[in-house]
Amino acid sequence: MGRIGKRTIKLVNQPSINGYYSVVGAKEGEGPLKEYFDYIVEDSKFGEETWEKAESKFVKYSSENAVKNADLSMNDIDYIFSGDLLNQCVSSSYAVRDMEIPLFGLYGACSTMAESLSLASIVIDGGYAKNALAVTSSHFCSAERQFRFPLEYGSSRAATTQWTVTGSGAVVVSKEGNGPYIKHITTGKIVDKGIKDANNMGAAMAPAACDTIISYFNDTKTDFNNYDLVVTGDLGTLGLEILKDLLLKNGYKDYNKLNDCGVLIFDTKKQDVHCGGSGCGCSASVLTSYILSRMKKEIYNNVLFIATGALMSTTMSEQGESIPGIAHLVHISNNKEE
Repeated sequence: MGRIGKRTIKLVNQPSINGYYSVVGAKEGEGPLKEYFDYIVEDSKFGEETWEKAESKFVKYSSENAVKNADLSMNDIDYIFSGDLLNQCVSSSYAVRDMEIPLFGLYGACSTMAESLSLASIVIDGGYAKNALAVTSSHFCSAERQFRFPLEYGSSRAATTQWTVTGSGAVVVSKEGNGPYIKHITTGKIVDKGIKDANNMGAAMAPAACDTIISYFNDTKTDFNNYDLVVTGDLGTLGLEILKDLLLKNGYKDYNKLNDCGVLIFDTKKQDVHCGGSGCGCSASVLTSYILSRMKKEIYNNVLFIATGALMSTTMSEQGESIPGIAHLVHISNNKEE
């Protein structure tokens, strides 16, 4: 591995994405990306007694199938990097408790897919493992109960809110393979602009996304023109517009390659999701369906995946604290440098 600039790592061996899988709920399956998802679950409880147990099943299902798609067995996986939105990351830990695979439990809020993919790639590139699994999830009902109000409360939703995606995405990263390859990683730092509105996460996360993107461009001496897609997740429609304004103020005028997973996953005009999708499962399911499928078809060959997270807590919000934001970047390419 080699450091480039202040915050970017260039992976020497460029680990390969050898398997991936997406599983989502019924609402997500009605959206624009329905043809890309591997499995759409019509029952939000996935046959379980509770939403939390259902979310854990989402994680297990995506993990097992991603490994299968990589032509591996669970015995071939050296490490699992996983996290979710629930307290103590229980969706992840309960999902993998019978797998007998070393686990790194992570919490990066909605940035967890890029965080888990980054750490899995670093471990592979450093020669400490041959195969690692990066996975995360979210569930609309379990997230609403923890972060806002139980659904039974029937509270109204502000215009700036986003709809937490019910879904999971898993990626197998390996030492050898035919790609796509992980080439660079830029680790996010906390950026807090004082946003306190828990119903406006896009505004809380957009400054962090801008900070990470510009840091990566400065470190690698590149810009938007070097990539087929630069995709954040999950800023939603409002957060994406804020990000564009911030980029413009920093001298980046040509950002036509920029999009957001929270915008892509739902039809905001037809599905009553207000500002779009959110949750760990948002960027995870979009990456493991739409983005990687289009890379396999070489529609995209060079992608920057920047998962964003609002590191909020109901406890801290009740104490008047603001919402810190963070964004982790992973550069994925079909072309491996020799």
